[in-house]
Parts: sequence; C-alpha cells; structure tokens
Amino acid sequence: MPADYDGTVYRDAEPSSNFAGIPDGFQRLWTPHRIAYIEKGQPAPGDECVFCTAPTLSDEQALIVYRGVSAYVILNLYPYNSGHLLVVPYRHVATYDEATPEEVAEIGSLTQAAMRVLTATSHCDGFNIGMNQGAIAGAGIAAHLHQHLVPRWATDANFFPIIAHTKALPRLLGEVRDELAAAWPAATL
Repeated sequence: MPADYDGTVYRDAEPSSNFAGIPDGFQRLWTPHRIAYIEKGQPAPGDECVFCTAPTLSDEQALIVYRGVSAYVILNLYPYNSGHLLVVPYRHVATYDEATPEEVAEIGSLTQAAMRVLTATSHCDGFNIGMNQGAIAGAGIAAHLHQHLVPRWATDANFFPIIAHTKALPRLLGEVRDELAAAWPAATL
C-alpha cells in the first residue's frame, strides 16, 4: 500500500499495478463520496437540475457565495482547487448563445467580482476561466450553463500531483463559502 513520507499507510489508495491492463504509474485515491454523483450521471430529461435546485436552498446548504439578479455564484462540489467557483444563470439554458444579454452581462460582472474576492481572500496568482458547452465538450452538467472560475497559485504544483497523482484541498467547502460570502460586498465596489 502507498505510504506517505512519514510512513503513514493510505488504505484508500491503490497502485495501478493491481488493475488489468497497462499500469500507468498513477495511484487511485478512492473517493466514495462521489458515488452518488457517478451513479446518477447526467440528469435525464425530467430530472431535477442541481443548478435549478440550488437557489431554492439556503446559501449554506447549496454552497452559494452570492446571489445576483439573473445569475448566482456557487462553490463547485468537486473542485479542482480550493475556491473553485461556478457562475450560473438562474434560468435553465444549456449554452452561452441561449443566454440573454442581461444574463451574459451579469455572468461577466460576477466573474470579475469573484476574481477580486478570491484574490483578496486566498491571494491567488491567476485563474482558469471557462465553459464546457455540451457533454461532448466535457460539461458535467450539460443541460444548464455554468462558467468555471478556478483560482491558481504559483505554488499549487506541490508534490501530491507529481508524486502521488493526488490533489490536496486544504479547506472544507463550508469554510471557503463563508469566507468568500463575507468578502463579497467589499470586493464588488
């Protein structure tokens, strides 16, 4: 079993040499909390949309950081980095070209505000910003438009992705949501 530098054995990690096929050098870190997302997969026609449901919940339950007029900002439940945000229109549309000019403008202004908030709270050095349009383009939830905003740091290439092929998220989502929500008004001025 894989061990950390101090000898701690990780029972939830398994080397690829235990799998059929050609070993690729990656260890697999099992994340059983994701099974609900995986089993459900893409929402079928008629299923509830998570982005339509989120605004009906409290900000803390849904991990909503800020609510605008035609769009809102929510933490990604499966983040690439701490503070990985999504900017989502309330209206259920699948692609950017279906958004109204008002929605496009607010998605843009909320993205700018989110950049300011993340810079002020986490001192990030840059951002990856993007939208995957359609399942074929990699959209996890293709039926509802959303823009990703991933903060990046010059030092975020630590040893985990290189040695253990694992991404470390140092803070709980609820803590990050509370900090960003508290900083939002000051950063939008």
